This record gives sequence, C-alpha cells and structure tokens, in this order.
Amino acid sequence: MSRLLLAAAALALVAADPAAPPARIFAHRGLLTHAPENTLANFDACLALRLDIELDVRRTRDGQLVVIHDDTVNRTTTGKGKVSALSLREIEALDAGAWFDPAFAGERVPTLDAVFARVAARKTATLLAIDLKDPDVEADVVKLAVRHGVLRQLVFIGRAIESRAVRDAVKAADAGAACAVLCPSADKLGAALADGSASWVYVRWVPTAGEVAKAHAAGRKVFLVGPEVAGHNVANWHAARAAGVDAILTDHPLECRAAGRAKR
Repeated sequence: MSRLLLAAAALALVAADPAAPPARIFAHRGLLTHAPENTLANFDACLALRLDIELDVRRTRDGQLVVIHDDTVNRTTTGKGKVSALSLREIEALDAGAWFDPAFAGERVPTLDAVFARVAARKTATLLAIDLKDPDVEADVVKLAVRHGVLRQLVFIGRAIESRAVRDAVKAADAGAACAVLCPSADKLGAALADGSASWVYVRWVPTAGEVAKAHAAGRKVFLVGPEVAGHNVANWHAARAAGVDAILTDHPLECRAAGRAKR
C-alpha cells in the first residue's frame, strides 16, 4: 500500500467527522509529504479527505494550462526544460510521480481542465487556491472554471496577491471571482482592507483576534500563509484558530486538522 493510502486510512475518521475546525485547511500543492505534488493522485486524496487545495497554474508552449509549480519540469518529472517551451503533448509524456516514490510511477502533470473536472465531479464544497504563476492566464482560468461550474470555489493567489492589474483582470473575466491581496504585516492591514479588488486578505503573520475581527468587519476573509504555519507548528495552528482566521495554508494539512480536533 502506498504512503498516500496509508495516510488516508489512518486519518479517515478525522476527515469523516462533520464537526470540522472552523478554519479551512488548504493543502499546499496537495498532500505533498504523502504524494507527488500537483498530481491527480494527490488531488483525489485531498478531495476524498475533504481538504481544500492550493495548486499552481502555468501555460505550455501551445497555450494549454497545466498544474505545476516550477517554471521547468526538471524537479518533478523525468523531463527537462521550461514549461513554456514544451507542448502539452511533450509534458503529458513525462512521468511526474516516480521521482517521489515508485508507487506513483505513471502519474502525469495534469491539465487544469482535468483538475476542475475532478472537483466538479466530486460535488463537494472543496475550495481551490489558484496560484497564478504565468502572466496573462487570468481570463482563460476563469473561463475554464465557469465551464466546469467551479468558479465560486476558487480563490486567486500567486501573481494576484501583489498586482492590482492581475486582480482586475480576474474580475474583468467574471465579477464574481474571488481574489486575495497580500498583507505582509499587521501595519499594512488597513491598506489591504481598503483594496476593493480583493475579498480575501493573504496574511503572513499569525493575527490577533482583534485583527481578524477588523478584517471580518470589512467583509474580508483571512487567509494565513507563510513559514509560521507551513511547517509542523502546532502552537501557531492553535493560535490561528483561536484568532478566528478563515483559512490556513500548510504543508501538513492532515496534522493541522488532527491538531485542531485534539485541541477541542
């Protein structure tokens, strides 16, 4: 049995319990410590375990949208070269699983179309944080999401968090699309909340309950990211939940969920 299935079996009771912690838990590139990142095997497990998913989007040479973090295929596939210099056919021929574990040999770099289709088919309330890695993909991502009926399940991050122009491009494609704006420190919170192009505030520190309440009063949700919660830092996970954040992005989503249950 693969490490992914072992993890899923061991924590199935956690996922099945309807009394989930109030903060949504986003799996960074999926269950990246249990399966090859940004693959369908990984995302299928996240969907089965009711985890929200953060994923990365890039464009191939022939204009197709694929889900991969790096700007090259070197680290996570059997190939070499820039994603933007390879066709979809060339990328889909690469193995994107064996590097992680032989049990995942044969996994491929998925298209964004395939990921959205998976999410739509599961008919769950799973949220996807879409990390826009390449320029000028906003309209195509939104169009694809609308086609699959999953747009309201997306939060746009990546290039969107620091660029008003990118957020405006997302909103121009569909006014109902949700974007996040970066707030790197507490002293920048007021400016972030004043940004009318974002419905989420992407914070890089563990906020206080008062700061979260201020964001909520402004109609914004709080998305906590960064090294303070990405690693296995139970104390910060607890502090974030106590403050009332709406979402936590972590490399250890199963452990984060289990820690939340143990605290109650």
